Amino acid sequence: MGEHLTVSTGELDGFEGLHDAVKGSHVEVMQLERGRLRGTLSHVGIGDFSLSIGAFNVGVRTQRTSADDKLIIGMLLNATDRVTHWAFDMQPADVLVIPPSVEHDGVFHRASSYAAIRFDMADLPDIFGGDPRLADAETWQAKNHFRADPAIGMVGADRLPQIVSHLARYPDALSDASAQFWKRAIVDCVRATAITSLPPDGSSYLPSAMKLVRHVEDYLHAAGARPVHVSEICGELRLSRRSLHRAFHEVFGVGPVTFLRYKRLCTVREILRESTPDQTTVSRVAIEQGFIELGRFSQYYRAMFGEYPSQTLGYAG
Repeated sequence: MGEHLTVSTGELDGFEGLHDAVKGSHVEVMQLERGRLRGTLSHVGIGDFSLSIGAFNVGVRTQRTSADDKLIIGMLLNATDRVTHWAFDMQPADVLVIPPSVEHDGVFHRASSYAAIRFDMADLPDIFGGDPRLADAETWQAKNHFRADPAIGMVGADRLPQIVSHLARYPDALSDASAQFWKRAIVDCVRATAITSLPPDGSSYLPSAMKLVRHVEDYLHAAGARPVHVSEICGELRLSRRSLHRAFHEVFGVGPVTFLRYKRLCTVREILRESTPDQTTVSRVAIEQGFIELGRFSQYYRAMFGEYPSQTLGYAG
């Protein structure tokens, strides 16, 4: 008896669509670059095994909570600028290991595309049969990054979107009998890089900047939905503005003031998308998030998301 195979593909219209960036795992997303986020998101499901492929046109920050008990093996397919996961600098075709119940932190500075395979650790012997090291759960217990040999890795990076495109175009291929074939074809795209590459060298780590940014984000998380000024962060965490600016530029490519504004804009958008005009007003939400000059706020919002805040609120209604 084969496993049921399904495929879906759709257009992205806003960063919210990337909450489902990995099938079966909720991902928190924050937009980091101006412009309306557009792109595509596709999922292939084979029982509890899934492949997700996403592509988007602006920079984003992604986080997965530790509640997910599945293993995720990711691959960067393409990037127009820097991409980091935790403190690993990623290049196209590199493979990322996100163990079960481990929080994930990724930054895509500009337009990028990725693939993510998600499955249960108990399935490792079946999925990586014939490769004892890869079939061993110990190999996947810690977060890791495998640097790809471009000549090898890009074959898999090119192949994964082709598989999704094929399955979406030919529904007759979506039979239970063919599910195991497609599962193995998907896994083969990351297998070579995983088995042949070495751990990344020290130049791919950004430990001090990442650590400082993590402290700031912990503080922001504790603050809840209220807006936080950069001077509050410096005072509470005893940081100089220069140190804070350098760390945020290293990790995100923007300074802390811009980062905080982007974060507040994303919060406003999420509130507006969940509200209707009879429940709230744009000005009320903007002011609650620290935007005093409503004309400038509207310009920031439109530059960021490609529409006016009143359109977002009207869309919810």
